[in-house]
Amino acid sequence: MSDGGVADLVVVGLGPAGRALTHRAHAAGLAVVAVDPAPDRAWTPTYAMWADELPAWLDRRVVAADVAGPRVVAVREHVVEREYVVLDNAIFRAALDTGSARVVTGRALHLDGSAVTLGDGTVLRARHLVDARGLRAGGGAAEQTAYGIVLPAAAAAPALGHAPALFMDWRRDNGTTTDDPPSFLYAVPVGNGRTLLEETCLVGRPALPVSVLRERLLTRLSHRGVDVPTDAEVEKVRFPVEAPRPGGGALAFGSRGALTHPGTGYSVAASLGAVDDLVGALVAGDDPGKALWPRPARTVRALREVGLRALLALPAPLVPEFFDDFFALPPQLQRAYLSRRTEPRATASAMWTLFRHASMPVRRTLVGAALPRHH
Repeated sequence: MSDGGVADLVVVGLGPAGRALTHRAHAAGLAVVAVDPAPDRAWTPTYAMWADELPAWLDRRVVAADVAGPRVVAVREHVVEREYVVLDNAIFRAALDTGSARVVTGRALHLDGSAVTLGDGTVLRARHLVDARGLRAGGGAAEQTAYGIVLPAAAAAPALGHAPALFMDWRRDNGTTTDDPPSFLYAVPVGNGRTLLEETCLVGRPALPVSVLRERLLTRLSHRGVDVPTDAEVEKVRFPVEAPRPGGGALAFGSRGALTHPGTGYSVAASLGAVDDLVGALVAGDDPGKALWPRPARTVRALREVGLRALLALPAPLVPEFFDDFFALPPQLQRAYLSRRTEPRATASAMWTLFRHASMPVRRTLVGAALPRHH
């Protein structure tokens, strides 16, 4: 579907979002060029999502481990009535094959709406250009940080107690007091009889340093009777949960395109869920920006930004209480806020229901977050 040597689409960046876009655009018959400094690099972060977020076109074999009913421990313990899956990175990456799309090894220096200039001076042109390079940490954006280790499941079991997985565990056996900036334990199976134990700062501006999270994790695991070998596999996490608002310059996709949930840090599921809307617009000749960000999606984004401001403003002692209220919501409202990108009414319903059941101190924080900001 190209002529004169001009592709239909250039995708810059071959992480999960860019590779998914390349894969689906090629499958739709578009002539695609993909650019990345290291297109064959392995993916090392842990990617996970709710099972109902897996798109129908993605083979279930990408799942390395699944959990029915992960737990949240806040003020009380909650069972999340939803299946949670952790992906096998190698199988996931292979499933997003680029087919006969042209893959160029290079670093993008300049992008505009229809061309990208690489470090060696090469210029690639296309009818459409999408920037999927992700976002760098730093720059003052709110960030999520984490420090984790991977252990054999039997060795990690004391940290989980009776739970099959801990989506969030806010207990303060990590050496902190109620006035310290909080962090939680994220503990999930990752396949092949292994478990990831990760101390996580959900969001901060600035977020807690990874070195602090390492000390908290080791303290927590020591209190729970988990021995950590010196050669344990380590995962370090730091990324922004905020991105520039859509619009202006090259069309962005994935975390660079504001698809990161600002209250959870998850972006891969949203990217997989939105990719066919974008590809469909490209095939039909419609405005891809409007297809990716229809008005309902922009409204949901604005509502979630209110949620982010509330999380950043919550006094440390109130954070477990906030999540206790959230995970006491009916499952359909939890799902709406966490996953439904184009359903503003359901998102607002979740936020209003939480507000009605929250304590007065939490309510005051939520009201402050919702007030218009003055610059």
